[in-house]
Amino acid sequence: MSPARRGFTMVELLVALVLLGIVSAALYRVLVNNQRLYQAQTARIDLSQNIRAAGSILPAEFRQLDASEGDISTMSATSISIRAMRWLGFLCSPPALGGGLNGVAIIIRGGAPGQPLFYGARGINNNTDSILVYYDGDPTTRADDFWAIAGITAAPNGQNCPDGTNGQRLILNVNLLGLGVNAAGAVPVGAPVWGFEHVTYSLYQPAGDTSWYVGFQPAGASMQPLIGPVLTNGLTFTYYNAAGAVTAVKSQVARIDITVRARTASAIRAGGQAARLTATDSVVTSVALRNNRRF
Repeated sequence: MSPARRGFTMVELLVALVLLGIVSAALYRVLVNNQRLYQAQTARIDLSQNIRAAGSILPAEFRQLDASEGDISTMSATSISIRAMRWLGFLCSPPALGGGLNGVAIIIRGGAPGQPLFYGARGINNNTDSILVYYDGDPTTRADDFWAIAGITAAPNGQNCPDGTNGQRLILNVNLLGLGVNAAGAVPVGAPVWGFEHVTYSLYQPAGDTSWYVGFQPAGASMQPLIGPVLTNGLTFTYYNAAGAVTAVKSQVARIDITVRARTASAIRAGGQAARLTATDSVVTSVALRNNRRF
């Protein structure tokens, strides 16, 4: 009869269990640290994207402003309301000035994205858009040139340019702003037309939310978070005139400095036993208003 086979002793089992516990604890710590690192990196990526968005969206909106002709409606250290340009077109059928200024018809060449001589990220929205149309007046002098403003009351379809190419007819209420004579031919064929909407950018805290954001508000709509979360001083505008001095006069603004101070949505811990902290970052962008009148 063969002797009984010898198994593990109690001591060997205990040693094996201790080693297994040590290895498991080490693996668990590695997994936890990796998870914390992943969460921290994800939060920092979101923070960087917020900062990048702030450095792209706001300068693009402000760069095309003409403060000297009223593109800035209101401004403060934490808020600005502007005419935000959305599209550019050219007249193939100008307004028949010389009579009433309400219900005036024009036709814009193309009239939609992708059409020749129409430029913009979107088409014409007659519910929110107004236009600036170039008033030439006397073509032998630039002294009477300005941008007349007009509200769009209707945008009927099926109206092409006189040469048969695609166009978009608009019905307008024109305001010459007291700067030009209501005379036939003052707005010529080929005159540029800027389509714009009134928008506001502001430091904003939604109701019931403890966080602050850079808010965006089109005219007639409610403020919505655009960038954030940001710090309580997360948005600052500083306005400068052509001489480089700080100004509070809307029509004299030649440069806007935009400061955005963003934070992560929650406190993060990069790894180990370090305390959880909210990461912050900031960006300062200077924007020159390129369309200010130079004469």
